[in-house]
Order: sequence, then structure tokens, then C-alpha cells
Amino acid sequence: MILSIIFVHQLGNEGKDFSGDDGTQMTRMKQIYTDILNRMHSNILILRLFPFALLLSFISFQQKGLAQDYYSSTYQYKPLSFGITFAPNMGWMRYGDTEDHTSSPKFGFAYGLLADFAFTENYYFSTGLLVNTLNSKDRYPNMPDYTEYAPNAPKHIDTEYRIQYAEIPISLKLKSTMRYFRSYYGQFGFTGGIKLNAKEKTEGATSRTSMGNDADFFRLALQIGGGVEWQLDHNLVMMTGLSFNNGFTRVVKQGEPRNSYVAFNFGIFF
Repeated sequence: MILSIIFVHQLGNEGKDFSGDDGTQMTRMKQIYTDILNRMHSNILILRLFPFALLLSFISFQQKGLAQDYYSSTYQYKPLSFGITFAPNMGWMRYGDTEDHTSSPKFGFAYGLLADFAFTENYYFSTGLLVNTLNSKDRYPNMPDYTEYAPNAPKHIDTEYRIQYAEIPISLKLKSTMRYFRSYYGQFGFTGGIKLNAKEKTEGATSRTSMGNDADFFRLALQIGGGVEWQLDHNLVMMTGLSFNNGFTRVVKQGEPRNSYVAFNFGIFF
């Protein structure tokens, strides 16, 4: 029906061109009919492609909105973030100028809670509550009186220390603006801890024994570190980093060492 109306309209517009014999008129009518079919095919193709063009426009708009969220400087900024952490460490004792005492590093670990309080988008007060286990293997000389009356006794004693603390880290944390799903941070501060457990194992012993008052109750240290925070979701950030912790206070009475460690920090902020 629509084709007939268009055909009649076209004939009316071009009626002035139908002078001549019947063959010429028939040829002209075929040309008009062919032109009408071609126009209809073009219009049908446009109508078919229109939904796809509309869908592509919608997808492009959504992606632009997401990109603005992910790459904007305000995407990650939150006034308060809580998280959990696990940090393997490598710890050792420092005996200062005491040459007859040596220490070898051993693996330990820490775990606990973290909290970041924002001053601005790039400056944070960072704290938490950690349970930190520090291990080391130390060698110190045997007692002179004992070696004198027991010639076969070893001149040195090897002892493994395992000391566990409940620690509260306090530091200033500087973070770069979140870009491309990540930001870089550096922090500087202190850790204060109280002894939860302290054990030692001397060479040849089958089990660890409690150190009692031979291990000091309080530990204070300086901490510095840095790393990267990775944006996983709108409310989920993974932290990776490296820190150095340098103890100020005495750890055990034997040799009066201070302990230090390097930690590999992993955490999730919510």
C-alpha cells in the first residue's frame, strides 16, 4: 500500500516527462520504480542500524562515567579507613660494639588491624593494633668459670630467641593522588609494644623455655617504610609495601641487644 502511494506521488511529480511513445513511457516508469525501491532499502537499513547506534552510544556514556570515577582524584579519598594486615619479617639482634656477641636473622611475622585517619586527601595519621613475633639466632661466649672446669664444653652458646609483642604503630602517612587504580605512599613514625611472650632455645635443647624477666617488658622503635596501594573496588584497597623497624630499647639482659627487622607488608582496607 505504501509502495503504491509513493509510486503514484512520484508519477505525479514527473508526469511532465512522460511524453513520447509507449516504450519510452514504460522505460521511464521502470526507472521510477527502481529508484523508489532503492530509497526504501536505504531507509530500512537506517532503521535497522539505529538500535545498534543507540546501544553503542549508551555503552560509551557508561564507560566515560566509570573512567571519571576511577581516574578522578576524589575516588579513593575517605576520611577513615579500617583494614587488616599480615607482615612477614626478618629480624635480628644488634649488640653494638660487643664483638663476642653475634646475631643471625630469622623469619617472624605480624598480624592485626590498621586504621588510617585522613587530614586531607594526601596526608594521613596511621595507627593500628598488631601482634608481632620477632625471631633471631644469637651466639655469645660461654661462662669462663664453666669452660675452665669443663674443658670439653663449647666456648660459645647458640641461642634462638622468640619474643612476641602487642604493638601500636603511630606514623604520618603521605599518599599520592589515586591514578590508574594505584597510589604510592610513604610513612614515618614509631612503634610501642609490650611483651606478650618470650622464649629461648639453646643449642642441644629439645624445646623452648620461658625467659621470664630476662626479656624486657617494653619495646620502643623507629619505623620508616613505603609502598603501593591498589584500588580493587570502590571500597576495597590492597596495600603492599616494605618497612624497616629499628629498636631503641634493650630486648634481653644477655648482651643488652636491641632488635630490628625488615617487614614485607600486605593489607586490605575496607
